[in-house]
Parts: sequence; C-alpha cells; structure tokens
Amino acid sequence: MDYSSIIAEIKAHKKTPNLKIKIKKEVEHFTELLFNTLFDTDTLAEDHIDFLAKSFEELVQLSCWKKEKPCIEIWKDYLNTLPKVLDKLNKDAEAILAGDPASKSIQEIYLAYPGFYAIAIYRLAHPLYQMGFPLVPRLMTEFAHSKTGVDISPGAQIGEYFFIDHATGVVIGETTIIKDHVKLYQGVTLGALSVDKQMANSKRHPTIESHVTIYANATILGGDTTIGAHTVIGGNAWITSSVPANSMVYHKPEIQIKRNA
Repeated sequence: MDYSSIIAEIKAHKKTPNLKIKIKKEVEHFTELLFNTLFDTDTLAEDHIDFLAKSFEELVQLSCWKKEKPCIEIWKDYLNTLPKVLDKLNKDAEAILAGDPASKSIQEIYLAYPGFYAIAIYRLAHPLYQMGFPLVPRLMTEFAHSKTGVDISPGAQIGEYFFIDHATGVVIGETTIIKDHVKLYQGVTLGALSVDKQMANSKRHPTIESHVTIYANATILGGDTTIGAHTVIGGNAWITSSVPANSMVYHKPEIQIKRNA
C-alpha cells in the first residue's frame, strides 16, 4: 500500500513549529527530581544539583525557541529561590498537620496528601512563571493536576500556610490572589466570570484574604471579588461579589422528604 499521499497530507497539516511532545516527559522527570531533592532524605541535594542543572538545560533546548531570551541564564536565579520555596512548603505541611485531625505525622503529609503535592509543584513552578520561562511552569502544574485532580495555575499568588483538604477537583485560576492561612476543601473553584480572550492581561480571578475557610464545591468568580479575612464560605455557595471580613456565607438547600403512605 502506498502511504505517500497520506504522509503528504499529515505533513501539510503539521503547522505548529517547535512542537516537541517529548518535552512533557522531560518536564515530568525534572519535576519529580526536583521534588525528591527537596524532600527525600535519600536524594542528597549535593549529589543531585548537577543532575537538575542538566535536566533544566534540556528543557531550555526544548522550550526556549527565541534566541533573544537566553533561558539558560535563569537557572542560577531559579536555584536561589528553592530554599525560600522549601520554607513555604514546610509551613504548608505544618498548616495541614495542625488543621487536619486525620493527619498522623508530617511524613504522612509529604508522602500521602495530594493537596500538599499539588501545592508543592505549584510553588516550584511559580518562580519560573514569574521569570517568563516558556511553557515549562504550565506543564509542571498540569503534571500535578494529572496526578492529584488539583488544577493550580502557576501564575496564581498564594501566601503562607496554605491547606487544601482532600483535594480533588480544586481549580485556582491564573490571577487568583490567596493570602496567608487559607484552607480550601475539595471541589472549590476560584475562577473567572468571563473567558473573553481580551481579558488575558487583566485580573480575572478572585482575591482571598487571610484566615478564610472555603468548604466543598463552593464557586467564587471574578477579578473584582474579594473574600474578606476570617470569613467562612459554606459548601456549594456561588459567589460573584465581594464578601466583607468576618462573614459566614452558606447555601441553604430546600430538602423535601416524601413519605410513603
């Protein structure tokens, strides 16, 4: 059978330049190595920094297509952020241990909590996003998304002592701002009111002030929406306008029970 016509058509429709699928696997490898270097006692930092540097250089070759952006120069700046990232992640783990009665040890949180893993990969991706490193930060958080069901944009700004309980189904948009000591439950969406492309460079997602708790399946939308400090948002609430500090917002369902005669 002659495949030449089919091959020609495939080539004609392959219009995206520099699309190298293997970058996804390289990002996953880099992400796992980075996580292990920070947390695993058997993965010694002094032995693995060079491996990380080589892995990062490979990502540069695959993702940095514009010569005027010397991405390899970012590595030293990124490396300098890692101690601060680790400090924040240790505080996140402390918040989980203090706030979840089911947690038995700090080791359990690092190893078994999908919410912590998703936060960790977000925190590792966020500095690269801030530095303008192309594509890789998004692939890092999408890798965590695929493993945990938690979708945190690398562009979100998240403070200290952050806790996602149970995780799964949480969505945190690119321009979301979350202050300190915030706790989310599963299914929470911090999203945009509109998906208009013209809003790409504007604040589209809400601001969550410090010491806020948001229960399962609550949806909070809009760049002008601010949830005030020390507020509790109940499960299944739908919020598109700001809530003052020290509030309690909840959805009151109407339940009807039909008794059989």
